[in-house]
Amino acid sequence: MRWICIIPLFLLGLACSGSKDAATKYDRLDGTWVPVKQEFGGKPLPAAAFQKQSLVISDSSYTVTAESVDKGTLVYGANKMDIYGKEGPNAGKHITAIYKFENDQLTICYNLAGDSYPEAFTTKGEASLFLSVFKKEGMN
Repeated sequence: MRWICIIPLFLLGLACSGSKDAATKYDRLDGTWVPVKQEFGGKPLPAAAFQKQSLVISDSSYTVTAESVDKGTLVYGANKMDIYGKEGPNAGKHITAIYKFENDQLTICYNLAGDSYPEAFTTKGEASLFLSVFKKEGMN
């Protein structure tokens, strides 16, 4: 269960190439994020499992604080992410994900196996998929 709580938050960081669209996405995702919903294997996790977690995105780096601290980088574009763990329990791992930013919320669906990108924002029937919905800290 511990790795389930760590994975969703550890999974962000941003590396932007020089396009204006990428810069806009970067600006929206940069900051401190807190999870408001998490799902694994089609089942929602209780709020107590993620209430003290946070994700900080700064430039192309991320830091996830949960039961431990994960740090790394991510490359994103076309609503897909490649996440590379550098420090912590996920060091050396590559995780793939899809994401969307709507209504001031960041939704990320991760494939913890890292062998392909999820096809939708759901985990039902998929043991390697994890979904997390974040809001930026300080936003209601």
